[in-house]
Parts: sequence; structure tokens; C-alpha cells
Amino acid sequence: MKPFTRFVLLVVLLAGIFASVAAQDNGSVESKIVAMEKAWNQAYKSRDGKALGGILHDSIVLVNDDGSLESKNGFLSSIAKAKPSEHQQAEPESITVRVFGDVAIATGIFRQAGVGKNGRAYIRRNRFVDTWVRGDGSWQCVAASAIPLVH
Repeated sequence: MKPFTRFVLLVVLLAGIFASVAAQDNGSVESKIVAMEKAWNQAYKSRDGKALGGILHDSIVLVNDDGSLESKNGFLSSIAKAKPSEHQQAEPESITVRVFGDVAIATGIFRQAGVGKNGRAYIRRNRFVDTWVRGDGSWQCVAASAIPLVH
């Protein structure tokens, strides 16, 4: 075998190994982000501000389903004022994660069910886009938006 051919085969082999390792790493990141999305929903349901505080970056930008913006402190304050309820649910129906190095984008649909201020039960479905960033060895959400699904 010619030296150049060996070199090309070695490069192809190394590229395959690195691609395999990167794919495995992305798979574990995807699983981690899905788990964190589910933890967020559970913490929201149980009104666990401490857990939410660890998931959300201090500078997070939250875009609510009515288009309003909310800070981390505002969101956590509203959670602290609300009481946990057996009737309140926030469950993901689907989650897809795409990884770009130290950034992950989670998209999907979540269902909210509860009882409104007027005492009437409601069920809402929202499409969400959450942006996660890895820093200091952990992942935190830096941007989140929800858009109501009307169909």
C-alpha cells in the first residue's frame, strides 16, 4: 500500500472514530436536556422555586404564551405566590433536542391543565423552544418561549 493511501485511510478512520465519539456525546447531552425539561415541568407543577432556580440561568429571557417577557426573578416570584395543586399539570408531549457544541435547542409540545382564576378547568397545548447553554460543567436554560397551539 502506498504511503499516501495509508495516510488517507488513517484520516478516514480517525474521522470515523471522532464522529462516533461526538455522536455518543450528543446523545448523552440530548438525554440530559430531555431530563432537565421534564424536571422543569415537574418543578413547575409542584411550585419548587429552588429546583427551578437551578435550572434557569440568572439572565434567562422567558417569552410567555401571550408574548410578554419575564425575568427569572419575576417567574420565580409568581411561582412562589401560587399554591401547588392536584389539578395543575404541565406535561411534555414531545421533546426534540439539537446540540451545537455547548448550546442545545429543545423544541416540543407541552400540555397544561388546571383550574383558572374563574374556577373553570382548562387544557392548553403550547409549542416551546428552549435554549440551553453548558457552562462550568452544567446546563442551564438561557431562553424559553411558548406559543399556543390553536388547532
